[in-house]
Amino acid sequence: MNKLVELFCDVDDFCKVFIPEWEKQMLEDGTKKRQRKGQMQMSEIMTILILFHMSHYRDFKNFYLGYVHQFYRKEFPNLLSYTRFIEVMPKALVPICSYFTTLKGKPTGLEFIDSTSLSVCHNIRIPRHKTFKKSAKRGKSTMGWFYGFKLHLIVNYKGEIVAAKVTAGNVHDTQPVQELSQHLSGKLYGDKGYLSKALESSLFEKGVQLITTVRKNMKAKAMSLWDRAMLSKRFIIETINDQLKNISQIEHSRHRSISGFMLNLMSGLVAYCLKDNKPSLNITDVEKNSMVKA
Repeated sequence: MNKLVELFCDVDDFCKVFIPEWEKQMLEDGTKKRQRKGQMQMSEIMTILILFHMSHYRDFKNFYLGYVHQFYRKEFPNLLSYTRFIEVMPKALVPICSYFTTLKGKPTGLEFIDSTSLSVCHNIRIPRHKTFKKSAKRGKSTMGWFYGFKLHLIVNYKGEIVAAKVTAGNVHDTQPVQELSQHLSGKLYGDKGYLSKALESSLFEKGVQLITTVRKNMKAKAMSLWDRAMLSKRFIIETINDQLKNISQIEHSRHRSISGFMLNLMSGLVAYCLKDNKPSLNITDVEKNSMVKA
């Protein structure tokens, strides 16, 4: 109960600032012709969406009807029917994306980069899949082939998400790195999927040192003990990807639209950002400064 109140207050404070400016912009550029208030406030809709990804429910319908309707009618007096809620949900996509940007962590000079697959259907159903026919692609991860998208993340050593981007499943891991690392400086650690002399050189010119592992058939790189130690701690971003999938539930195969997919993903990312206990590395300021300068 206290967690719900805390979540709603934070979301509502954001909406009080963001929603009026967003609606004003939509009226000015013609995206929206008029302002009509809904039965539920946007902050209430966003709270329920984020709360789902903080819960242990695997299915939103069961969560909404069996949990929210049963136990939180007083907290949400204007609660919509499940069908109507599903209809108005897409309106929360832009606010939730903007809310996510306010929750992202700040670069620390020691960041980790990785990607994870977001499968939208089982491989045997690919020929019959229609929802993402024009946007999803076949890709290959360490777990094998999949059909869907990739989530590219940069996180700091505190376990906070610094940057995120979604691409089709066939996009190479190195392609979004330039965009993701725009506001970074210091060292960026990745696996062998990010091996690229051109990328390494380009990032170095911008003040970012890309440090990766090497393939088995390559000579070992000369690097400091600090960098070797940090490469061995890349498990932090792998743990975050695992939590995003298995706790925040950013991946499932029941999507009916691209907006539903993005809304589910962003709500899950927000839920992770609001976690109290994130995976982190126990690095002191002295150690961090030594690593950055090494």
